[in-house]
Amino acid sequence: MNNTAVAKLDPFYPIFDSADWLARMLPLGVKLVQLRVKDKAEVETAREIARAKALCAQADCVLVVNDYWHLAIEEGCDFVHLGQEDLEEADLGAIRKAGMRLGVSSHDEVELERALATQPDYVALGPVYPTILKAMKWDPQGLERVTQWKRRIGDIPLVGIGGISLERAPGVFEAGADIVAAVTDITLNADPEARARAWIAATRSQAV
Repeated sequence: MNNTAVAKLDPFYPIFDSADWLARMLPLGVKLVQLRVKDKAEVETAREIARAKALCAQADCVLVVNDYWHLAIEEGCDFVHLGQEDLEEADLGAIRKAGMRLGVSSHDEVELERALATQPDYVALGPVYPTILKAMKWDPQGLERVTQWKRRIGDIPLVGIGGISLERAPGVFEAGADIVAAVTDITLNADPEARARAWIAATRSQAV
């Protein structure tokens, strides 16, 4: 396990669907990033993970691999994120044996309890606001739920995700989130690099 795996988590947590995005964003100073690859063949996904791992090692950035825990283990990664559906099939024993850290999604009380049972390294709550990233069966959680979740989980880092823009981020932090995830606010921006720089500048005062 490298040094980034045991470092404190950065409060700015962008999520990208390819290593190409990481190649663009990591030089700006991103220190925590998730690779969320969808709809690719496993061999291609493995290549994306391997490239992302190399890029993050060069940039001293913590890489979190979404879903593909078995490929993350094979590639020697340090951190994996699992949704609730993924928990049903994931081998948590193998993940921990590999020395990997674990982040888990949650959307309601039952899912929070299930997430906490895994002894996660962070819990994600979403969607905080309406999101266009994917269809969600849950209504927006709102800031009050963020505060409630943080009271429940204590020292475990809480990630707010879903519909969060740079302008909305301060309220999410104030509500109790330790980390804020950003997706389309960067990837759909006319100038993604400038937007990422603004995020970094605005969140450096936050520390987890």
